[in-house]
Amino acid sequence: MDPDGRVLGGISNFLTFVGLNVVYLILCLPIVTIGAATSALFEVTMRYSDDEQGRPLRDFFAALLPNAVRATVVFAATLVPAVALAFSGVFWFVGASAIGTGAAILSFLGAAYMFAAFLYGMALVARFQTPLGTTLRNALLLPAAEPLRTLFLVLLPTTAVALCVIFPPLTFLLATIGLAIGAYAAAFLFRSAFARYLDPAA
Repeated sequence: MDPDGRVLGGISNFLTFVGLNVVYLILCLPIVTIGAATSALFEVTMRYSDDEQGRPLRDFFAALLPNAVRATVVFAATLVPAVALAFSGVFWFVGASAIGTGAAILSFLGAAYMFAAFLYGMALVARFQTPLGTTLRNALLLPAAEPLRTLFLVLLPTTAVALCVIFPPLTFLLATIGLAIGAYAAAFLFRSAFARYLDPAA
């Protein structure tokens, strides 16, 4: 037993995740790079969840370019529609009519489904070297095939955002380490879902 070594190791891991979180946020700022940055983040955190630790920051940058095109296309095909549906839901909700409320609910549900497809898509890009069409198909099917895991996947970021709105000081925590920790938690959900349908050895 080496308590000092364990403490130093814990501090080192914490600082590594802080660095990973900050770098991820910076690389998301151009918007069009969200897909590449998210798939790279998931690749690193899935390795951590599978005890293949490596060097997270170095591995993150190494994963950016190889999957950038596939990740960007999946991002455009899933997250962009999710945002459009969310805005549509807000538009219909403001109408304050029965039809508008129904349309808003459908839009928000569609937005949540496409957001889940985006998350699965980024993890698929990070985990498998499959053709783009196969990746998109699997990303769109997995939310329906795995409703419970999908619920937790969607709740992770939405709960974090809701807490930041309710208690703004938590935004600092989200900006420094919350996203990386959330991606690490999501990695276990991805791996268990992939083990059932796509990767029996996972």
